[in-house]
Amino acid sequence: MSEAKRVAIIGAGPVGLAAAAHVMERGMTPVVLEAGPEAGHSVRRWRHVQLFSPWEYNVDKAAARLLAPTGWNSPDPHVYPTGAELLERYIEPLATKTALRDLIRTSSRVTAISRVGFDKAKTRGREQAPFELRYQNGKGPETLRADAVIDASGTWASPNPAGAGGLAAIGEREAQAKIAYDMPDVLGKDRARYAGKTVAVLGGGHSAIGTLTDLVTLAQQGSGTRPIWLLRSGNPEKSFGGGANDKLAARGELGARFASLVASGQVQVEAGFPVAAVTQADGRLRVATSSACCGRSIVVDELVVATGFRPDFGFLSEMRLRLDPAIEAPVALAPLIDPNEHSCGTVRPHGARELAHDEPGFYLAGMKAYGRAPTFLMLTGYEQVRSIAADIAGDREAAERVELELPETGVCTRGGVEGSVGASGCCGGPAKRDASACCAADESAKKAGAAGCGCS
Repeated sequence: MSEAKRVAIIGAGPVGLAAAAHVMERGMTPVVLEAGPEAGHSVRRWRHVQLFSPWEYNVDKAAARLLAPTGWNSPDPHVYPTGAELLERYIEPLATKTALRDLIRTSSRVTAISRVGFDKAKTRGREQAPFELRYQNGKGPETLRADAVIDASGTWASPNPAGAGGLAAIGEREAQAKIAYDMPDVLGKDRARYAGKTVAVLGGGHSAIGTLTDLVTLAQQGSGTRPIWLLRSGNPEKSFGGGANDKLAARGELGARFASLVASGQVQVEAGFPVAAVTQADGRLRVATSSACCGRSIVVDELVVATGFRPDFGFLSEMRLRLDPAIEAPVALAPLIDPNEHSCGTVRPHGARELAHDEPGFYLAGMKAYGRAPTFLMLTGYEQVRSIAADIAGDREAAERVELELPETGVCTRGGVEGSVGASGCCGGPAKRDASACCAADESAKKAGAAGCGCS
């Protein structure tokens, strides 16, 4: 019976805690293994950052139901919280004031997962064998057995390198002391590191433009800071976003503001700049497009690498994963979020079916489920774990049901070409059911038997 099931959840971030709440509602027992010393460990690394989504998109419904008896006051749904506010008003109460407090094991880093008595190559009877998780804490190696596993460990600890080819640039590792890979608190605790410096920021996403915007603010305060934007592609405009068409106003406003900073010359733009080498000289960094002498180069004091993240599958080597070879997301999900092909920045709601692997009872959820793809929203993760918990409990109807609609970005990518969309949304809005459809228009076309993408 489902009541007897134990579900191991890796990661006590917002999606991992939501998974635990949904598992409890299903009458099962969650055990949450968190590598950090406290719940929300990764969020603490970006506590100074304001989210693009308001509270209404950041609170899971099962988690809210769990919090309600504690006297918790739900935040104003229309306010945009910072990472610190997300911690203080949601994650910490959920982890410390509800029944979850006795089910979270902190400082417990998972090192390996297998099936009891089964290596990866052995099949017959595999589905009936429980999972065995090895993890490390202050007491030494520990073992946990579970009927199902939800890996919501995220990707924050695995940033992409500066090198354009997916590998670290030549000399990058040796220059670590002058390179940051997250969103530094430029206007707060990291101010002294960047004030009065020439700082290059590599990347074309929201983390990069948010950091550059803060560096401009620092420069405007008379610090003498000089921001330089390094962009691998030759098209800066696609980083400006959908503006007023973005259903998340803060995200659209950031892109619009950044566009004006670039237009006014407050940010030096170096487009078409694939980093190949980083060398040190006289306490500064030379960042170059070639390890030879003939490539383009700039000399800076600090480098911020904001090129996204990638999942860590090192402890999953004995799991039978079904992953897209390029995006490293589950194969049914990857076509919907592949930025090379067709993405509206927000994938349609999806759940256990799209997240399935060849290892029954094992699921990736949250940002890790997106592999190397960007533009993940917490609400997407909450819908994932709601569906996954239903699937583990054997409620297939609930697992298949779609229970939310996601805001669109106002920018659509079709065959790798970006463009703004009107009030009707990206290609008519996200697809509702068809896992092979990239959007609503494509879903309708497929139902009609049309060939090709319905957005064409």
